[in-house]
Amino acid sequence: MSFDMTIRKNLDQITSSLPPHVTLVAVSKTKPLSDLMQAYQAGQRVFGENKVQEMVEKYHLMPDDVQWHMIGHLQRNKVKYMAGFVDLIHGVDSLKLLTEIDKQAQKHNRVIKCLLQIKIARESSKFGLPIQEAEALLSSETFKSLKNVRIVGLMGMASFTTDKLQISKEFKTLKSNFDQLKQKLKNLKIISMGMSGDYKLAIDCGSSMIRVGSLIFGARNYN
Repeated sequence: MSFDMTIRKNLDQITSSLPPHVTLVAVSKTKPLSDLMQAYQAGQRVFGENKVQEMVEKYHLMPDDVQWHMIGHLQRNKVKYMAGFVDLIHGVDSLKLLTEIDKQAQKHNRVIKCLLQIKIARESSKFGLPIQEAEALLSSETFKSLKNVRIVGLMGMASFTTDKLQISKEFKTLKSNFDQLKQKLKNLKIISMGMSGDYKLAIDCGSSMIRVGSLIFGARNYN
């Protein structure tokens, strides 16, 4: 079997088992363009990158109908490089970052869709807002004045553990946070949670968007 068929087969296996309301983000960070094109030819259109520079390079080389998702931790000084094309920013964890996204989106006459990243994991290394801070952000006058960003959902990353009960508990926390915030913000639609190792569990807990890399493209190359 050629490698081309492997990516297609992996994608087919995942997509055939997904409920219709779940969007698959193919996490293509560190992967060569040839791999992305194989996924594209198999029908995949949504790709997630965690480094702005790498996403910009791939954006210029890939077909126009690809949707680019920024899934990594985002620094404010990098927003301007992707503001002209990014479809969804997953990891918004501060009002300052949101304000910068709004400013850069305005320059391109765009409204950029964003997800608030909520901290659900135990590890201190994971980014995200506590739910109380997310509520305060959404209630703030500054947020209400932003015209070029739209919060369309929440994103969360579970603890890096083999304890399925712990992961399930964290996913359910994000789902209940979503239900809580939806009363404030009616256009919340997306719950982005679940990766290669736990996406089935995430879907059972209410996820509507999963971020899958190694199950599609094979192990990541960090060289």
